[in-house]
Amino acid sequence: MIRLNDIVDRVLSYHPEADVSLIEKAYVYSAKAHAGQVRLSGEPYLMHPLGVADILARMRLDVFSITSGLLHDTLEDTDTNLDDLTHLFGSEVSHIVDGVTKIGRFEFSSHEERQAENMRKMILAMADDIRVVLIKLADRLHNMRTLNYHGVGKQRLIARETMDIYAPLAGRLGIDWIKTELEDLAFSYLDPDVYEEIVSGLKRNEDERERYIKEVKDVIQEKLAELDLEGKVSGRPKHIYSIYKKMIAQNLDLEHIYDIIAFRIILNSIRECYEALGVIHSSWKPIPGRFKDYIGMPKANMYQSLHTTVIGPYGERVEIQIRTEEMHSIANEGIAAHWVYKEGRSFPENESKRFTWLRQLLEWQQDLKDPREFLETVRVDLFPDDVYVFTPNGDVKAFPRGSTPIDFAYSVHTEVGNQCTGAKVNGKLVPLKYELKNGDIVEIITSSKHVPSKDWLKIVKTSRARTRIRHWIKTEERERSIALGREICEREFRKHGLNFNQYLNSEEFFQVAQSFSLQKVEDLLASIGYGKISALQAIGKLTSLVEPEEKPEELVVERPERKERPSHRGGVLVKGADDILVRFAKCCNPLPGEQIAGFITRGRGVSVHRADCASLLSSGFERRIEVEWDREAEEVHPVGLAVICANVKGMLAAISGTLSNHDINILQANVRTRVDNRAECKFVVEVRDTDHLLGAMAAVRKIKNVIDVQRSSVLDIR
Repeated sequence: MIRLNDIVDRVLSYHPEADVSLIEKAYVYSAKAHAGQVRLSGEPYLMHPLGVADILARMRLDVFSITSGLLHDTLEDTDTNLDDLTHLFGSEVSHIVDGVTKIGRFEFSSHEERQAENMRKMILAMADDIRVVLIKLADRLHNMRTLNYHGVGKQRLIARETMDIYAPLAGRLGIDWIKTELEDLAFSYLDPDVYEEIVSGLKRNEDERERYIKEVKDVIQEKLAELDLEGKVSGRPKHIYSIYKKMIAQNLDLEHIYDIIAFRIILNSIRECYEALGVIHSSWKPIPGRFKDYIGMPKANMYQSLHTTVIGPYGERVEIQIRTEEMHSIANEGIAAHWVYKEGRSFPENESKRFTWLRQLLEWQQDLKDPREFLETVRVDLFPDDVYVFTPNGDVKAFPRGSTPIDFAYSVHTEVGNQCTGAKVNGKLVPLKYELKNGDIVEIITSSKHVPSKDWLKIVKTSRARTRIRHWIKTEERERSIALGREICEREFRKHGLNFNQYLNSEEFFQVAQSFSLQKVEDLLASIGYGKISALQAIGKLTSLVEPEEKPEELVVERPERKERPSHRGGVLVKGADDILVRFAKCCNPLPGEQIAGFITRGRGVSVHRADCASLLSSGFERRIEVEWDREAEEVHPVGLAVICANVKGMLAAISGTLSNHDINILQANVRTRVDNRAECKFVVEVRDTDHLLGAMAAVRKIKNVIDVQRSSVLDIR
């Protein structure tokens, strides 16, 4: 149980002159404000603000931050108003608490829209006062620690958001211990079976691993002592999610992952770090391609260290990090290790340069209006695996791994990117799809007559390049659609005896555009060019607006009689449309409970995809439409299941019985024996939603001799 005295003692340990009376005052006020409120666990609500404040104290933040942590929920969950906080705790505290509150107070039509808008507000808050986001991270971490009191659906939703946004954000800010704990906690809810498998596997080998760690530490200490290097050596297993990523990347199970232990050497100077690296490489054989010098080229979040992997004792891989004490502090605390607010100053210029990524995010959040596009941009930028390249002038630029010369060109200037025709890397011409490597010297070749290609979107990695290319394509496609819309209108107007140019700039035609909820006549022409609106519809509305004497006598616009149809199909609602055909995309086959998006097809209505569907993400944003599940609809949906099991008697009956016990109807079944003497069973079943499907899959996995169960997008297995 966290106590106020523990928090105060921790603050005084790193800031002896701190005015802790403000923290004590905030504790008393928070206790009164939240009196009578309880959490889902049944404990007093005050334990949450205390937990947040304790995390902030561990981050070694200033008194105002910890005071704000104790008060962070008072504006949202109690009768407290902003004036009360300003009067009692000062404008700085009230400003921070107000910033935290604004991030979580809004209601939106979809989870994705809420997530995108919250991310926008966090980015703006970081630019205004980064303490707001540090408190939000502490708030999320404490909520993740107590997530077990929520239902399974809410757990998965919050865990996914934590893995997508909050953990990488902590990593971008350089706060490694929060990042790793958030990842492990989120992973435990997103894939509990694999999480428990890794935890159990680590426990089984715990004694053996501890002996190995001690042996390697002793050897390293002896080697350092031979050169009179005084350093701290430590070793520990990597965190669980990191081990899981290695298992996936190397396609191995836990028993065959050898480099799950990381050793760290902390020395007094940079010179000693490189000397220690020489000692390690002369003692054990280094593995080619596994050495990274983040001291010479620090990461964007200020991280510095030498990383190497060697073949250590007993032929096992050993990963070693070498850094100074200051680098170690930055690696764990990130931005908090450079805290300067307690002295009443803002970041000096040399520190603010380390956060150019934040300024870029600020720029993008202003440009990108589509929630899915914005979230995609943020996620890409929050997961950097950087390579460092040089400009011809010797300046260093960092890019995500897999970036191309096109990414480099757009990092220089938008026009350089738009006019990029080729590139020279290390003096040699390379194709535009060439992946940049550490140390490359890149020179861009441009032509004023060149324009971006839509195919570039398939090979660029940076958010800046993707955003600029899409902007150019949208602008270009819009101009083409306006021209096409004008051409279609001229033709249709002539058929009905009307002069299109006579009405183009008229007030009546502007009213026609507004009747379709469009702002300008150009928008109407573009929609006609896209095929979203027909010229006949525009003519019909126009003829109802013009004066009778202006109507040619021979003009008759026949409108086919339309039957009323409901605004949804298959349990899906289409925003802003009440008579439209809806069908589910075969490429991803979405289910209720999953985030979805609609795509306007040509002549076949709206195709509904999962929001993360590769086919959807590679399509044009201008033809997407917002859709959502109809919560009142009680329908079942077909979904494919692929089960791999041992080829023994009774397996099909056992699987069928388990599915039946979970109220699942089997539409199709197909079984074949593979060359490895395993059986591959394919089913098409009917489920209500993702929870229904996941529950059934978990039950099938528990059947003896079942090896693997996967969802399939194939709905015809005959």
